[in-house]
Amino acid sequence: QVQLVESGGGLVQPGGSLRLSCAASGSIFSINAMGWYRQGPGKERELVAVITRGGRISYADSVLGRFTISRDNAKNTVYLRLNSLKPEDTAVYYCNALIATMEFAEYDLWGQGTQVTVSS
Repeated sequence: QVQLVESGGGLVQPGGSLRLSCAASGSIFSINAMGWYRQGPGKERELVAVITRGGRISYADSVLGRFTISRDNAKNTVYLRLNSLKPEDTAVYYCNALIATMEFAEYDLWGQGTQVTVSS
């Protein structure tokens, strides 16, 4: 069994910063792309940022220059640094990963979500 566990959400004032973490655990052989998505109130889930195992990165235009995605392959962990936060960044943030297991199975796995609220 493999799973993703997220941490780091919370309440922050506009202009503030947060760091989200997402750790994969279980019978992992390899992890390809890891990414962060978010779903704001009344909105559809959208891609925020993604990073491949080799370090190739893509960002949504709305977060470019403010958010930074990174990963530690040795720890099977992906991070998202959120700077210059705006109220419109308020959302539940979800981690996603493409995981190959030791049992030769592949999973497109989601974390449980972590709430980020930007408000004064």
